[in-house]
Amino acid sequence: MKRSRRPRKAAKKQLVQAEAWDEEADEVEEPSETSADEPDETGWKTSTAQMAGLSRLVRVGVWALVASGPVLGMLAFLGSSSPAQGVAKPVAAATPASPVGPAGFAELFVSAYLQAGQGTERDLAPYYSGSVALGVKPGTRTSTQSTVIASREVQPGYWSVTVAADVTAHDDKGKSKRLGVQYFRVGIQATGPAGAGGTEQGAAAAGYAATSLPAQVAAPTALKPGGLAYETDRGSSSADPSVETARGFLAAYLTGTTELDRYTSPGTRLQPISPAPYAALKVTGVQDDSSGSGQQKVPADGTVLHQLVQVDATDQAGSPVSLSYALTLKSRAGRWEVASVDDAPAIRASSPPSAAPHTTTPSPDAATATPSPSPSNS
Repeated sequence: MKRSRRPRKAAKKQLVQAEAWDEEADEVEEPSETSADEPDETGWKTSTAQMAGLSRLVRVGVWALVASGPVLGMLAFLGSSSPAQGVAKPVAAATPASPVGPAGFAELFVSAYLQAGQGTERDLAPYYSGSVALGVKPGTRTSTQSTVIASREVQPGYWSVTVAADVTAHDDKGKSKRLGVQYFRVGIQATGPAGAGGTEQGAAAAGYAATSLPAQVAAPTALKPGGLAYETDRGSSSADPSVETARGFLAAYLTGTTELDRYTSPGTRLQPISPAPYAALKVTGVQDDSSGSGQQKVPADGTVLHQLVQVDATDQAGSPVSLSYALTLKSRAGRWEVASVDDAPAIRASSPPSAAPHTTTPSPDAATATPSPSPSNS
């Protein structure tokens, strides 16, 4: 009610002012009728008729303002209390479906499928509810290791998942033979929220079901990597300051025999592997992206050098392990320091991978061996 009183008070005040204005206008001395119209100093001519017309026009305007006061007040009240029109309401972005749940379910299904056989078809019931009759003897094949290499949503809530499994065959005499990596594609239906691979909203429970037995498919196309950016071969000479920095850093990083800070740039937050996985280390080759075949002197401060370092490390059991490390070095105060351990070796610009022929040469691990007590994949 307070809002409606304010327009009334404003209208009453305007009415009083209008009456006072009218009285002042009436008291203005009118010029004699016999006097001629004379221009003022500005050059404009004024007359009695013009002044009277102006006075009447002012009165009409004031009364119109007084009369419209309550209406304007009511419109202002309604405008302030009504919601703004035309403001777009924010629309929640759709959450993309996650392949994690269907992929994990498919991997478990393939592992159970490889180990199942005649008489143990019920082991597949948690994954596939269709009619199954397996002719293979249970335990003839096992997956010693598996991983998902492809997952695609073919329609909402329905996924095509490809699993790579390292398969080992077992004969009746208790001997085993590694068959190598094989690939299986599975159709998986998912229910529940998008975060579980389904299509429902809210906190619906997730569920999965295979639509058929796995289908063995061909291996993906093998690729030959593009050219690396390390075009200069430094060898493993201790006379090269950059090679010596890499050697000292990796020895501290992998064996913990020296302090890592001696070989890193200020502010670098690199930590050695703990506990140290190796007892000794040998640098077998270094490549970098500098020009020239020899670099006996450290260049000016701030110079950056990218290295690819090959090492042979000896683990705590005395076995040799070959490793590669991509490092970025930076010069400071006449010496090289390691600025970072790079996420991946640098490749040359405009050097995409190319298709390479797929080889099926059996690995040395494919030789017969005594099966492990627990060959199943977890």
